Amino acid sequence: MQHGKASRTALRVAIRRAAHQVMDPPPVLDDPIAVRLIGADYPRDLERASHKVGRDFRAYLAARSRFAEDRLAEAVAAGVRQYVVLGAGLDTFAYRNPFSALRVFEVDFPATQEWKREMLAAARIDTPASLSFVPLDLEHRTLLESLGESGFDRTVPAFFSWLGVVPYLTEDGFRSTLAGIASLPKGTGLVFDYSVPPETLTAERRAIFDRLAERVAAAGEPFQLFFTSEQMEAELRSAGFGAVEQVDHEGLNELYFNDRSDGLKLSPVRIGVVAAVWL
Repeated sequence: MQHGKASRTALRVAIRRAAHQVMDPPPVLDDPIAVRLIGADYPRDLERASHKVGRDFRAYLAARSRFAEDRLAEAVAAGVRQYVVLGAGLDTFAYRNPFSALRVFEVDFPATQEWKREMLAAARIDTPASLSFVPLDLEHRTLLESLGESGFDRTVPAFFSWLGVVPYLTEDGFRSTLAGIASLPKGTGLVFDYSVPPETLTAERRAIFDRLAERVAAAGEPFQLFFTSEQMEAELRSAGFGAVEQVDHEGLNELYFNDRSDGLKLSPVRIGVVAAVWL
């Protein structure tokens, strides 16, 4: 992330989520707000994201968000009333939130939040009263400090999503954020995704990864943090999380892509692994 500049990768994610709504009925994640937010400003980008070559990315981005929102629903059913979207980018949950008692906190770089609010205004998407914007650079300020200033209650459990962020962090930034979340009361949960070390990939998958890495680096947001599943398990246990679930492409296919008439599913490229953890 370049300081003072909005995230370009956040835009690419949002375009693919919008394309999923249009190209892959029924969508794994029902997100009509994504289409409204992108609107008429990026027709050529939307067309490129709709191509069959990008199908795997569309499917993965939709599946990881669906996984997070399914786990959020479990947390709400258990009594959680605070939801924190870390690295929110152009995430749209707060604008289609079905839980009347749930307060949402969107955490991101100030420049990205300002850009998002401009896009919301242009699309005439109202900001709900249940949403708070929390400006933060995770590498330079603690998460809980900024959340507390926005009305977050540290004395009760919360649920966090942290999608598409971990690969861009330093190890210290990742661990400090985990530690902050792990300091909260029992019942707190977190869903995030991460990338596996590129040297563990097959030659074909490594070539796909390298092309993606070149694109994000050119956008000023290079990949820099990777884990094997064993390394991630150790990190999470060390941070204090008691329940750990890790789901790769096979697990996501089993959850969301069985029996689709269009054959949509995740390939073995391993774009990312999704994890759900609980205190």
